[in-house]
Amino acid sequence: MEINFENKIKNKAIKLGYENCGIIQINEMKDYSQKLTERINKFPEIKPYTEEFYSFSNLENDYPWAKSVIVCTRIYGKYKIPNHLDGLIGKYYLVDSRIDTNSKDYQDSISFENYLNKLGLKTATNRKFGVTALRWAAHKAGLGIIRKNNFFYSASGSWVYLEAWIIDQDLTLKENINLKNCPTNCNLCIKACPTNSLLEPYVMNRNTCISCLTTWGGWDLPNEKYNSSIGKWIYGCDICQDICPFNKNTWSEENSFPNLEKLSISISLEKIIEMDYNFLRDIISTKFWYISKYDVWRWKTNSLNAMLNTYNPTYDKYIDIACHDEDIRVQKMAIWVKDQLSIRNN
Repeated sequence: MEINFENKIKNKAIKLGYENCGIIQINEMKDYSQKLTERINKFPEIKPYTEEFYSFSNLENDYPWAKSVIVCTRIYGKYKIPNHLDGLIGKYYLVDSRIDTNSKDYQDSISFENYLNKLGLKTATNRKFGVTALRWAAHKAGLGIIRKNNFFYSASGSWVYLEAWIIDQDLTLKENINLKNCPTNCNLCIKACPTNSLLEPYVMNRNTCISCLTTWGGWDLPNEKYNSSIGKWIYGCDICQDICPFNKNTWSEENSFPNLEKLSISISLEKIIEMDYNFLRDIISTKFWYISKYDVWRWKTNSLNAMLNTYNPTYDKYIDIACHDEDIRVQKMAIWVKDQLSIRNN
């Protein structure tokens, strides 16, 4: 029996290393706008940063030829994480393949899109941020569920990349993954969130999430309300995922991510303070691209904030070095940290 078109696509995705693949009609994204409105009404302050996502509900406006959305999951909870970076940088960002052309995940993504084109499909995607609301699309395709911490979970936990392609043919392929819902009385992720960004089940304030405060936000850490709650994190956060029972024993560490071990040797709070700005711009910002090459001073202010939050006397040397940094914003942060330590000791 000949395999139908949809299953050909899925089989190719699986062959290329994806965990799963589904296809939905673009009109199934319409109700995402309602969810987005509910979130903005809950947190009006996020509107300037999120209202652009209404376009995800009306894909035909930007892609008049669009008919369906192919969405795939790919496990990233299989890579070895350097011990000293766990709790410092979010694991997703350490093994981020979205623009890493050296990674097999990226190369397989390109191969999959080429395959779709060879089938005669017109495609559009956005590897950096997604061409539509990825979690919502994956949920609609039956590839998993969204849990109370707002993360998408497949059978492999929340440690999965999501990718999507808009295509110009009417296709449908839905899975039926049988995952247990979060227990009604479980609020571990909510209690664990240091900034109360997870205000209630399925509700997260993007502006107060540590992942945002260490990348998109947190520009003025001395006056940031949650600066002490950020703890040791300098880029991203894993707290609500690490504590989730449905993530227990789901990370395997069976593979090495390209160049991660080598790069990790250069990264610590102390080494970032001493780090050359050319290295920050040319190496660090190309790997961790949420902080652009024009804003790499933020690596040093984030590290100073982490030193204050997890202080030990060995940091004094590096705080002093930062007081003479070439960037005035780092100098001011270091002086503020010294003042805070002085206040704490008196």
